[in-house]
Amino acid sequence: MFLDGLDSLDQQIIGLLIENARISYSDIGQKVGISRVAVKARIQALEQRGIIEEYTTIINPQKISGAMSCYFEIETLPETLGRVIELLEQNQVITQIYRVTGKNKLHVHAVASSNEELERLINQVIDSLPGVVSCDCSMILSRIKDIKGLRL
Repeated sequence: MFLDGLDSLDQQIIGLLIENARISYSDIGQKVGISRVAVKARIQALEQRGIIEEYTTIINPQKISGAMSCYFEIETLPETLGRVIELLEQNQVITQIYRVTGKNKLHVHAVASSNEELERLINQVIDSLPGVVSCDCSMILSRIKDIKGLRL
């Protein structure tokens, strides 16, 4: 499906890393039937090709007292889109920015440490963005399904 450009060993290795990015080369090797050294070489090649971009720890902000997650749908004038993206990229509260099709040009996720921080983000950053045609903000109440990485 998504991994058609990779051989079956690389597909198996990626599948194991998606399940547990902390799995050892030895454990991967045992599961796919190659040596630890061969696993390391394959993973390094996948990293160098940009197929594996990073390994990270994912924090659930809803489990942290006071943290608030939300997303914005922002439509801008075409000539200000680049500047809006630059301004949003600079803000630490903004966690993800997606360029999307349809009426709204940007889908933006934010995680604020408090209601006050979210209000500052809206008042000082979002409201002052140039060329905004429309902006909607939705609070995330609960995480129901959230797949990280590729579906295999």
